[in-house]
Amino acid sequence: MEDASAITSLPDDPQSLKQIILNLSRERDENARQRDERTRERDDWHVKFLRVETELLRLKKWYYGPRADRLQTPSDVAQMLLTFATELEARSVNPDDLPPGEPLPEVGAVRRVRRGRRNLAAFDQLPVTRKVHDLAEADKRCPCCGKTREKIGEESSWQVEFIPGRFERIEHMRIKYACKHCEQNAENPQITLADKAVQPIDKGMAGPGLLAYVVTSKFSDFLPLYRLQNIFARNGFEINRATQSVWCGDAADLLRSLYDLMIQRVLQSHAIGTDDTVMPMMAPEKTRQARMWVYVGDADNPYNIFQFTLSRSRDGPAKFLASYGQTLLADAYGGYDGVVVGNDITRAGCWAHARRKFVDAEKSHPQIAAEAVGWIKRLYAKEERGKALDVAARLELRKQESTPILSSLKDRLFAWRDQLLPKHPMSEAVNYALNQWNELNVFTSDGAVPIDNNEAEREMKRIVLNRKNSLFVGNERGGHTAAILSSITSSCRRHSIDPQRYLTQLLTNLPAAPISQIDRWLPDDWKRQNRSSTL
Repeated sequence: MEDASAITSLPDDPQSLKQIILNLSRERDENARQRDERTRERDDWHVKFLRVETELLRLKKWYYGPRADRLQTPSDVAQMLLTFATELEARSVNPDDLPPGEPLPEVGAVRRVRRGRRNLAAFDQLPVTRKVHDLAEADKRCPCCGKTREKIGEESSWQVEFIPGRFERIEHMRIKYACKHCEQNAENPQITLADKAVQPIDKGMAGPGLLAYVVTSKFSDFLPLYRLQNIFARNGFEINRATQSVWCGDAADLLRSLYDLMIQRVLQSHAIGTDDTVMPMMAPEKTRQARMWVYVGDADNPYNIFQFTLSRSRDGPAKFLASYGQTLLADAYGGYDGVVVGNDITRAGCWAHARRKFVDAEKSHPQIAAEAVGWIKRLYAKEERGKALDVAARLELRKQESTPILSSLKDRLFAWRDQLLPKHPMSEAVNYALNQWNELNVFTSDGAVPIDNNEAEREMKRIVLNRKNSLFVGNERGGHTAAILSSITSSCRRHSIDPQRYLTQLLTNLPAAPISQIDRWLPDDWKRQNRSSTL
């Protein structure tokens, strides 16, 4: 009845009817526009919430959580259990049931946790002090008959003791000689003073062992100098931290020629891994955000080089890589772009960075994160198999098995990009992988290029630990000192060398060594000459 009355109440004039229809159309469009606007605002607020939540979770993980890039959702655990059950069911109980010539099915590597005593070979090499525990003369008499008992054997047990370090004064006595005959004849007495070995610090009080200990404690054990000052005081001789800082600078000046040679060798690498982090430097009002860069050489040039710069501009890597023209393995930092193009360098990407983007955005879309990490995990499984292969065989493995995985993953990335809103946190992870796709695929065309840049990232931990304990460097010279000494101690760690022993011999012999023989003091060459010096 209402519809009928509404129809009868409509005007008969066509113009008026058109106006009513036009008004209704405008009202419908306005309602649709408002509805779309509310939907868009709701989507924007949802995306903002996801971005804030993702950033909060990332920061909480950075401060409190584990450093490993692992998914945290229960679905990931369920997927792992499902994969394990499937592989277990597919494996044969009896290897004899396999067809002739067919290899055993692949089994994931089991990480064994060693417990109890370790490295007993080193225990046998410790110096021995023998303490004999004998009975008193009264106790040697037999309580039954009173006669003296005879020795029938002995029982031994071992104990490890620690003897704290100590200071020694070493007096260098230089004997003088003169000709008495010439002196009696009022002629030149021809006085000659015996030579002393060249010291690492001319007219300095610190010996090579003390310098090596300070450098090792600061740049290998990440001990701040003020704590080292307290340790020295407990051992009976306090050395001010300002003095220790000067000693570190003098040691770095002495080792600069070796540092420069290591740079030359690293620049001969087929692939160089690089990364950077903040290295605060003192300034008048607040610390300046300087940078510390690392350049990791390949297996043929096994040295880790650190370089200090006052900013994160591309001038730092551009200067270091000015003569380099092979492969640079790095993250997506745009400062490398000009360097790579200008030097015709092949730029390789890092799959660990790509995976981390998906892990950080996991809470915003767990399903995509789990699937993406699963694809990347398959790539790493192929790399695990290729570790023991030579470069040619590893390249063939990557072409045959990794390339199809990458092709399927790329299709999924395009599908996810079309599915997600542009500012969605997971969309950023997807776009990172797609924007870096050419760089991320370099390892499939070069068997010598690693799949990720984890080795360089691991080396940056020593800078982070030093920064956490020592807070900052005092000035630009202090930054260059930290770069040189970090390069030496990091390369020692790479070759499992005791830095204390290496630096003691280095600081003892390098001042008098001819420049033509400096390559003998490279860490890997020194290790070959001193087989017993490893950690």
